[in-house]
Amino acid sequence: MQVCLAYSGGLDTSCILKYLLDQGYGVICFMADVGQEEDFDAAREKALKIGAEKCYIEDLRKEFVEELCWPAVQCNAIYENVYLLGM
Repeated sequence: MQVCLAYSGGLDTSCILKYLLDQGYGVICFMADVGQEEDFDAAREKALKIGAEKCYIEDLRKEFVEELCWPAVQCNAIYENVYLLGM
C-alpha cells in the first residue's frame, strides 16, 4: 500500500516517514512551495535518503496568494488579533 506524506523535511515529518516505512507502506512525499524560505533540495535529499520512493515539490505560490491570501484580505480577516490592513 502507498501513502502520500505532506513532508517538511523537519524532525516530525521525517520520523513519520520512517514510521510509515517500518509499517510496510510505500511513501511518496509532497512539499508545497508557498513562498517560505526553505532548502527544498536538501529536504528532498533527506526524504529519499530515509527511504521515500519519490518526493514531489510543487510551486504553489500563485495559488496560495490567489486562493487563500487575497480572499482573506477581501473578507477583512484578522491574524493574531490584528486586522492587517488597519496598520
